[in-house]
Amino acid sequence: MKNLSILLISLSLSIISCKNEKKNTETTETETIESQVAEPKSITVELSAKSESNVSGTVVFTDKNGTVSMLATASGLEPGSHAIHIHESSDCSSPDGKSAGGHWNPTNQPHGKWGAETGYHKGDIGNFTADENGNASISISTDEWCIGCGDETKDIIGKGIIVHAGVDDFTTQPTGDAGGRVSCGGIIE
Repeated sequence: MKNLSILLISLSLSIISCKNEKKNTETTETETIESQVAEPKSITVELSAKSESNVSGTVVFTDKNGTVSMLATASGLEPGSHAIHIHESSDCSSPDGKSAGGHWNPTNQPHGKWGAETGYHKGDIGNFTADENGNASISISTDEWCIGCGDETKDIIGKGIIVHAGVDDFTTQPTGDAGGRVSCGGIIE
């Protein structure tokens, strides 16, 4: 009888131990899955007037699960279409915005419309249209950019956003003949 009691106690402890072990495993698997879903990263860039313009605005970049969304808003523009691009540098110190360098083109492609089969710069966002009050906005989402990932062909940290006076024609090399730089903002963490 004593051996039977010891056997039953041992069996009960084994069952309880297995249940606890399974519960711990489930918690660990859930925690692992949750840690794989990255928290969104977000950067807000303030656009400052350049080239004696009154153009200002904000650009918000959000990186979530490998896709970067950009929402840019600008005011003080002449009514009509204007180009907006990512440039090589976050340096907006010069009065004309040229300190930001040329278009960001880490893959050495020709200038073109975003997604064109013939090629495009990673900074070739495109055009947006200002209303009669000079306000404009544009949004884009892509997996071709990242925020702080370290991949030189995707990472937008250290780059600049430029709003141009004119329209990007998507053909003139290497700038799209978009005209002067009327606003600039650096993408920095």
